[in-house]
Amino acid sequence: QVQLVESGGGLVQPGGSLRLSCAASGRIVSINDMGWYRQAPGKERELVATITSGGDTNYADSVKGRFTVSRENAKNTVSLQMNSLKPEDTAVYYCTANIVHRMPYGTLIRSDFWGQGTQVTVSS
Repeated sequence: QVQLVESGGGLVQPGGSLRLSCAASGRIVSINDMGWYRQAPGKERELVATITSGGDTNYADSVKGRFTVSRENAKNTVSLQMNSLKPEDTAVYYCTANIVHRMPYGTLIRSDFWGQGTQVTVSS
């Protein structure tokens, strides 16, 4: 099976920075888009940023100019550098990836996978 494991969340003061990382492992053949979503208390999960296998990126308007998404294809990882953090960035952040993986009996399947989530709290 395939797993996404996130790291790097925590508590930071307004204006500070955090870097989130996510590593995919398992019976991976290839990874297409990777990205980050977030969910604040009482709100729906929303897109933060995505990146294609070729490096094209897409950002939510609320994070443009402050967040940077990147990936290392050779390591199956995606990262989110978050600068100039604001209290409204407080949320659980989830990484996601669209992955072609091999089932135990050999069939290739393309599926979306999600990490377990990591808490980011921006507060003084």
